[in-house]
Amino acid sequence: MQLKKFNLPKTMMVNFYTSIMESILTSSITIWYATAKDKGRLQRVIRSAEKVIGCNLPSLHDLHASRTLRRAGKIVADPSHPGHKLFTPLPSGRRLRSIRTKTSRHLNSFFPSATGLLNKARPPH
Repeated sequence: MQLKKFNLPKTMMVNFYTSIMESILTSSITIWYATAKDKGRLQRVIRSAEKVIGCNLPSLHDLHASRTLRRAGKIVADPSHPGHKLFTPLPSGRRLRSIRTKTSRHLNSFFPSATGLLNKARPPH
């Protein structure tokens, strides 16, 4: 609110949001992005920032997907990472093997959701 009172340009407010607020909101998003209650609270913060700045900002879902894909890509590229073996390709080589889960809590955790996002992001051959 204070930034708007000082009549700062939109670009400067968006830069502030991206560098400060978005980094705080997404500091551990790939780990704890689980409950609908938390998602709603965080999305409400983003909507408030949109109203103050006066432009659309990436949704929490979009931020989660981009951060998860970036982190998963680094793990896939690093064979020494302990989680590297969890991203095993299927015999076709086009998709990754899904991680079997018995609970929704595990299904929503990083490795199963990252595998799903990577499979969706890969172009079909």
